[in-house]
Amino acid sequence: MEMGGRMGVGNFQRVLQPAIWAAGLAICSLACAGNVRAQEAELSRKLTLKEAVNLAVANSRDLALARLQYGVMQRQIGVARSAFLPNLYTGTGVAYTNGFPLLEGGGASAIFALSYTQQIFNPPLKGEQHAAEQRAEEQRLSMDDVRDTVMSRAALDYLELAKVRHALELMIGERTSAGRILDATRERADTGRELPIEVIRAQLTTARIEQRIAQLEDRDDSLAGELRDLMGMPADEQIEVTTEEIPGAAAEASKDVVSEAMANNVQLKQAQTELLAREFKLKGEQGGRWPSFALTGQYNVLSKINNYDEFFNKFQRNNVVFGVQVQIPIFASRTSSAVAFARADFNAASLALQAKRSQISLDVRRKARAVREAELGGEVARLELQLAQENVRVLQAQFDGGRGSLKDLEAAHIEENDKWLAFLDANYARQQAQMELLRTTGQLAQVLQ
Repeated sequence: MEMGGRMGVGNFQRVLQPAIWAAGLAICSLACAGNVRAQEAELSRKLTLKEAVNLAVANSRDLALARLQYGVMQRQIGVARSAFLPNLYTGTGVAYTNGFPLLEGGGASAIFALSYTQQIFNPPLKGEQHAAEQRAEEQRLSMDDVRDTVMSRAALDYLELAKVRHALELMIGERTSAGRILDATRERADTGRELPIEVIRAQLTTARIEQRIAQLEDRDDSLAGELRDLMGMPADEQIEVTTEEIPGAAAEASKDVVSEAMANNVQLKQAQTELLAREFKLKGEQGGRWPSFALTGQYNVLSKINNYDEFFNKFQRNNVVFGVQVQIPIFASRTSSAVAFARADFNAASLALQAKRSQISLDVRRKARAVREAELGGEVARLELQLAQENVRVLQAQFDGGRGSLKDLEAAHIEENDKWLAFLDANYARQQAQMELLRTTGQLAQVLQ
C-alpha cells in the first residue's frame, strides 16, 4: 500500500508536470507580448498637426539649402560693399631694370610696397551694392517660400494620413457587414430563396472592399513614410495622428483675399524686390556720367640697385603718396551701353511685376471660389451621411421588431460607411483648398506655427 501510494504521487507529478510547463510557457508568452507592446509603444509617437509641421520645418533639407543660399547672397553684399571700405595691399618683389627704373603700368620698382584704396563716391558700384542687397532680400523671400512649401506638404500629408486611417477603420467595419450579407445570401441561395447571381454580386462587393482596404493600407504606408522623412524621424518609428481642423479662425477665407494676397504673397514680394534691384542698378549706371572720388595711398621702400641715384638729383628710400583720385568721364561708351541695358532690364522687370499682380489676383479669386465650393460639397456630404445614419436607425428598429431582414440592415450599414468615406474625402478636399488659399494670401506660416 505504501509503494502504491508513492507510485500514485509519481503518476500525479507526471500528470502535473506538462501543466506546469504549459503555465510557464503561457506566462512567458504574456511577458513577451507585454515587452513587444512596450517596445511598440516606445517606437510609436503621437503628434498633433502643429508638432508635425514644426518638426518638418526644423529638419527640412530643402529649407537648410535655402538658408545656405541666403548666406551666400549675404556674402555677396559684403563683396559689393568692400569697395567703399578701406583696402590695404602689401607686397615685395625683385625686378631687373635697365635705364629709367619703371614697372609695367608705370609704377616705380620697390623692394617693399603698401597701397591703400577706398571708394568715396562711385554711383555704378553703389548701384551694384544696393542691387545685391535687394537680391539677398529676394533670396530670403525664396527661403520663406520653401518654408511654406515644406509646411504645406507636411500639413497635407498629416491630414490625409488621418483621413486614410479613419477610412481604414470604416472599411474594416464594411468588410464585416459585407461578410454577413454574403453568408445570408448563400444560405438563401442554398434553400432556393435567392438567385445564384445574388451570391456573385455579394462576392463582388466583398472583393471590392478588400481591394479598397489594400489601397488604403498602401496609401497609409506611403504617407507615413513621407511624413517621417519630412520630420527627420527614424523609418521604424510609428506615427499616431488625429483628425484635426486647420487651427484658428484664419482657416476661414478672408473677406478681402485679393488685398491679403497683394500685401503678403511671397512670389509677388519677390517680383517687387527684383524690380527694386534693377532700379538701383539703372540709377547707378546713370550716375556713371558723374565724376567718381576715391581715396588712394602708396608707400614704397626704394633701393639704389635700380639706379635711382643716376636719374634723380636726390635719392630717398621711404616714399609716401596719399590723396583723392577724381575720375571725370568725358566720353565713356560703356556708360551709355550700360544705361541702355539697365533700362531695358528694368522695363522687363516692371512688366513681369504687372503680370504677376494680375496672375495673383486671378489665382486668389479662383482659390477662394474653390474653398467655397469645397465647403458646399462638404455640407452635402454631411447631410448625405446624416440621411444614411437615419436610414440605419429605421432599419435597425424594424429588424429588432422582427419586420426587417439582416441583409437590408447590413446593406444600410455599408451605405453608411460609403457616405462616411465620401464625407472624409469632401472634408479633406475642403482643407486642401483652404491650405492653398492660405499659402496664396501669405498666411500659412502664422496659422500652422
